[in-house]
Amino acid sequence: MPNVILLGAPGAGKGTQAKRLVAKYGIPQISTGDILREAVRNGTPLGQQAGPLMSAGKLVPDELVVGIVRERLKQPDCSGGFLLDGFPRTVPQAEALERSLSEMGRVVDAVVELDVPADLIRARVLGRRSCPACGAVYHVSDSPPKVAGACNQDGSALITRDDDRPEKVEKRLSEFAALTRSLSPWYAGRGLLRKVDGTASPDAVFQQVVQVLGDGR
Repeated sequence: MPNVILLGAPGAGKGTQAKRLVAKYGIPQISTGDILREAVRNGTPLGQQAGPLMSAGKLVPDELVVGIVRERLKQPDCSGGFLLDGFPRTVPQAEALERSLSEMGRVVDAVVELDVPADLIRARVLGRRSCPACGAVYHVSDSPPKVAGACNQDGSALITRDDDRPEKVEKRLSEFAALTRSLSPWYAGRGLLRKVDGTASPDAVFQQVVQVLGDGR
């Protein structure tokens, strides 16, 4: 089973593809936000250091993030492969991850980047609406609800998530361009980068990713 890193700008479709990849390959999806919160909840030594920083809205230093990711990768469910989503975000984090995996006798098999132009990402994200009750997600033009502004499942009034507001979208795209974009040439230089056309339908994108990764046998 593969050890995979999933790259892409906010709104590129990483969440959709991650769920499908987890189901197909039977590997855990590892999101740094999730494992940071879990480490804090569990009171691990690293979690105890990260907790106050997160509560204060401060960035968690690379050495703490890398340490918590390393802890997570040592857990039994990662022994057959893993999907890293949202990490690494910078070249220094990638270098630290490479060293940690080497110490564990493991490597990254592929880095899949969902390539989507910024204008299309804006259209996708700014048109997104969510149900506050059940979490269902719609799009005003691509996948609208049956009744405008109301969830198909429970009739709740749909909302625009705070992260989907124009100023937040621009900030996240800017941060991605400034930091994460440097990862593409870094992983390309190691022969690991596989770019996938993220503008296609979710089914077509998934088929491309599976072609890159193989059938998992």
